[in-house]
Amino acid sequence: MEHEIVNQITNFPLFDGIRQQDLEAMLHCLGAFCRDYKKSEILILEKSYMKNIGIVVSGSIQMIKEDVWGNQALLVKMKPAEIFGETFVCGTHPLAKVSFSAVSDSKVLFLPFYKVIGICNLSCVFHHRLIENMMKAIADKNIRLIEKIEVTSKKSLRDKIMTYLLQEAERAGKNTIFIPMNRKELADYLCADRSAVARELAAMREEGLLEFEKRKFHLLFKEE
Repeated sequence: MEHEIVNQITNFPLFDGIRQQDLEAMLHCLGAFCRDYKKSEILILEKSYMKNIGIVVSGSIQMIKEDVWGNQALLVKMKPAEIFGETFVCGTHPLAKVSFSAVSDSKVLFLPFYKVIGICNLSCVFHHRLIENMMKAIADKNIRLIEKIEVTSKKSLRDKIMTYLLQEAERAGKNTIFIPMNRKELADYLCADRSAVARELAAMREEGLLEFEKRKFHLLFKEE
């Protein structure tokens, strides 16, 4: 494992409490490896066999689900320090139920799952810390998926938009937010047509519910 990569990931929540010199030894013990991906490149296709957990080192990775008609729904978007693939490698049937693709040029660190949950040759304390941190990361991911369900369960497009923006405002702790998606990604996340989302946002602005410019939104329907 390159020393430069170790420097990048030392402060990631997944490696919290693990000293840099221990982290380097642990990654070597686990057989960790890195891969680079170009924008829009597919990392993992649906129904692929999953045996590694991915950690986004740089760039951004999205989890997408495609139906039989070719329509895509954006489920989760992962930024640096976040993990993906853990749901499938932990399960009884390790086949991906979704696909993962690079939103931008990205670098991903992969950890073989069977080595992560097993006892390493060093029987190291920091290996146990890694497992604890991973459980926390999985719990955080589940919360994000619950938030996604809350958004898509709303009947009207306006309610979906409002619910999503309120979630982001609560996370940021303020009414002015920068969402991590462009309009196409937002439409995919909301399971809606891009043109319909654009029209609804314009209508909400005309009605004085919000103001926006590109990814910046200021919520007026939420009390200051």
